[in-house]
Amino acid sequence: MKIGIQTWGSNGDIRPMIALADGLQKAGHSVTLVVTSLDNRRYAKECGDFSIAYRQVPEHMEFDLEDFAQQTFRMNTAQWLVALLDAAFFPHEQTIYQAARQLAEENDLVIGHHFLYPLKIAALKSNKPFYSVTFCHGVIPSASVPPFRFPDLGRWLNPLQWRLMDYAFDFILKKQLTRLWNQEGLPEIKHVMTDLLSSDQLNLIAVDPVFCPSRSEWQPRHQACGFLNLPTDQDDWSINDALQQFLNDGPAPVYMTFGSLQQAVPEWSMELFTEAARLAGCRAIIQASSNNYPENSRQGNLFFIGRHPHQKLFKHCAAVVHHGGAGTTHSATLCGRPSIVIPFMDEQLFWGRAVEKLDMATKPLPARKADAAQLASRIKTILSDDRYRTHAEQVGEIISRRQGVRNAVDLILRRASPKDD
Repeated sequence: MKIGIQTWGSNGDIRPMIALADGLQKAGHSVTLVVTSLDNRRYAKECGDFSIAYRQVPEHMEFDLEDFAQQTFRMNTAQWLVALLDAAFFPHEQTIYQAARQLAEENDLVIGHHFLYPLKIAALKSNKPFYSVTFCHGVIPSASVPPFRFPDLGRWLNPLQWRLMDYAFDFILKKQLTRLWNQEGLPEIKHVMTDLLSSDQLNLIAVDPVFCPSRSEWQPRHQACGFLNLPTDQDDWSINDALQQFLNDGPAPVYMTFGSLQQAVPEWSMELFTEAARLAGCRAIIQASSNNYPENSRQGNLFFIGRHPHQKLFKHCAAVVHHGGAGTTHSATLCGRPSIVIPFMDEQLFWGRAVEKLDMATKPLPARKADAAQLASRIKTILSDDRYRTHAEQVGEIISRRQGVRNAVDLILRRASPKDD
C-alpha cells in the first residue's frame, strides 16, 4: 500500500511522524512524508536514513520562530494559538493544501497531524481514507475527566463543560479554520475541535496508555497507541570523551532544557539553570542557548551541550528539568527519570500535572513565575525523595514494554483492511 503522511510544526510534531513512517515501511508499505517545519529545520537526513521519501513544503518559511517565541512568551494559550496560526499557518494554507492534494492523489491512504485539516479536505475530495495523529489527549472528551482547567463536576456535568469548550473554540477560530473547507463545498462543520481537527475514521493518540486511564470512555475512533519513538540505532550521536569524563567525575547530574522554547528566553534560561544548580548544590548538564556557555564545554559542576537525541543521555541523569513538551515528557519517562516541569503554556502544564499525578514529578513551576530559588527547591526535593525515582523507574518499565509505533501500525492496517470496510 502507498501511504502519504503530512505534518506541521516543530521537532516534537515531526520526529514522531518519521517514526510512524519508518514503522509502516518496515511493515512492507511505501511511505512519503511531507513536512512543514516552523523553524525551517530540514529532516531529509533522518528520512534518508530510513529510506523515507521526503518533501519540505514550503521549502522555506518567512517565520522567525525565536522572535515569535519572544513576542508570545507571556500570552495565554488562546492568544498564542491565534498568533501562531496568523503568522505560520494561514499564510501557507494554500501551499499546504496543494501538497495535501498531491499526497492524496498519489497514495492509497493519507495520515496527518491532527491540525492538518487541508489534508482531511484533500482526502475527502479524492475519496481516500484519512487518519490523524494527536499528541496530547487533553483535547479528547471523556465523562469522568473535565476539560483542562475546568472543575470536575462529575460524570453528568463534565460533558456539558466539553460542549462549552467546543463553543469557545468555535468562537475564537471557526471562521478562519473552516474557510478552506467551505470554499471546497464540503458539508457544514458544526464544531471545529470535534468535527474538523481530527479524522472521523481513526485518530491515533500518540500517548502511552499509562497517562490516559479514562481512554475507555473515548469514542471508538480515538485510539491510544503509545509514544511514537524514533529508533536511535541509526543515529550516529554518541557521548564524547569530554561528556563521558564529566559523567564519570561524580554522581548522576540533573539534565536541564526547554527544548525549542529556550529560544524565546535564551539568556534567562541559562541564568535560571546555572543559578538553580548552584543553589541546589547539584551537578547539571544544560542545553546551551547562549554564547556565554559554549556547547561541549564545562564550568565546574556544569556541562553545556548542544542538540542531541535525548534518550541516549537522559538514562545517565538523575532527573530532567524541562518545559513539559509531549516528546520530552515521554522521553524522560521512558528512561525512568523523574521530571521537574516548567511549562510555558497550557498543554505543557497539562503534561506537568500528568507526571505529577503519577508521582514522577514535583508540582509544575510555571515559567512566568519561575526563579532559581524555586527551581533549586524542587531539584532538592526530587534528589532527596526516593519515591520520585522509584515511581519513575516503575512507569518507565511499563512504557518500555509497550511498542507505540507497532501498535499504531497495527491499528492503521486493521482499519484500512478491506474486510473492515
